[in-house]
Amino acid sequence: MTTRRDFLRNSAAGLLGAAVVSKVQAASLPEAPVMEKPDMVPPLAPPNGRPYNAVATLNGWTLPWRLKDGWKEFHLVAEPVRRQLAPGMVAQLWGYNGQSPGPTIECVEGDKLRIFVTNKLPEHTTIHWHGILLPSGMDGVGGLTQPQIPVGKTFVYEFQMKKSGTFMYHPHADEMVQMAMGMMGFIVVHPKEPGFMRVDRDFVFLINAYDIEPGSRTPKVATMSDFNLWSWNSRVFPGIDHLAVRRGDRVRIRIGNMTMTNHPLHLHGYDFEVTGTDGGWVPKAARWPEVTTDVAVGQMRAIEFTANEPGDWAFHCHKSHHTMNAMGHSVPTMIGVDYREVAQKIIKLVPDYMVMGERGMADMGEMEMPLPDNTLPMMTGTGPFGPIEMGGMFSVVKVREGLARNDYKDPGWYKHPPGTVAYAWNGASPLAERKAPAPASDQVLKVRKPTDHSGH
Repeated sequence: MTTRRDFLRNSAAGLLGAAVVSKVQAASLPEAPVMEKPDMVPPLAPPNGRPYNAVATLNGWTLPWRLKDGWKEFHLVAEPVRRQLAPGMVAQLWGYNGQSPGPTIECVEGDKLRIFVTNKLPEHTTIHWHGILLPSGMDGVGGLTQPQIPVGKTFVYEFQMKKSGTFMYHPHADEMVQMAMGMMGFIVVHPKEPGFMRVDRDFVFLINAYDIEPGSRTPKVATMSDFNLWSWNSRVFPGIDHLAVRRGDRVRIRIGNMTMTNHPLHLHGYDFEVTGTDGGWVPKAARWPEVTTDVAVGQMRAIEFTANEPGDWAFHCHKSHHTMNAMGHSVPTMIGVDYREVAQKIIKLVPDYMVMGERGMADMGEMEMPLPDNTLPMMTGTGPFGPIEMGGMFSVVKVREGLARNDYKDPGWYKHPPGTVAYAWNGASPLAERKAPAPASDQVLKVRKPTDHSGH
């Protein structure tokens, strides 16, 4: 016979994963550490539980846990955060534990996780554990599998990790706003067998994007496709961490796409294999060599290569407008138009006016034109040979001899051996005769240029 007391006790146990924490439970909440600096924190070696090779989060960190009665307990706090996108620009975002994206959660296949989520946003929220196999009531879809987490309340999620792999977390509550404001984070589940899929260096980052008007700090959350800041872990070049790698290391880079479009990620100097998706590890027989892998919306990818060639190797999205910072889509193409006389007249009226674009946009890498406060130039960053002329989704894989095993510090620019750098020809100028252009046709062709950018 089930008594009222038994019924209530059993019901409370069954609802723990999607219920508000009581005052007694709240007294034993694990700590919720905060990180505000945008620098990469060295990998967090596991203090207890099964051993694993910890990951390095670009411009981020791993959330510590406590081990209690066989459960790994984590505490995430959803809250407004202040994030430096790159030196010279700060954004007002939403995130977890002081940052956007939130801290990486690391654990091991078979671990039992208890994750406390406290809501300090101005509206309700939830967390969905993207790609994790778990009970339906822990899936984090507000209204469908659980009540929304009210402002000021804490909910508990409990589940066991059934497989290893690469996953992420994000809200399923007012998600267009909350994800556009930066609410997301990485989950890495390491294999229970330490030797399985082992690598020497394991990097992680999420691809995200923002639409922030020049001079402002808050993203426009209603934007569907016309984003102007393309970022990795809410950072843009030159603010994205370089990937320091020891020569000979087996390297894995895990990527999750939280934007509204796909991203063909390209690595210079190497070919690699896609070894994992958010569905699991790719068997060796199913892999093939790539130098570019396309990461679609909502997908996770893990790529691997052996770092046997030293140097500074570019790593970037191959959509050219994704390697630029805030740009205007309505800027006309002025290539081949000589409007210097008109410009001189304009300068008399507007002294700070600058002529640009008639010979291409490369000058943007060197220009020091006035910009609104809290605004980044389209192209920025300087390398050993001058302006790199990049922004957005761009970083550098720096392969070096002799780095310590756990040394992730920027080793500086590569010192090229003599005779291995492209050089200017100092001999006689070669002839490069060309035929005269064909006369223009008398036929008039009328076209209308499309203005839609939904293909981003």
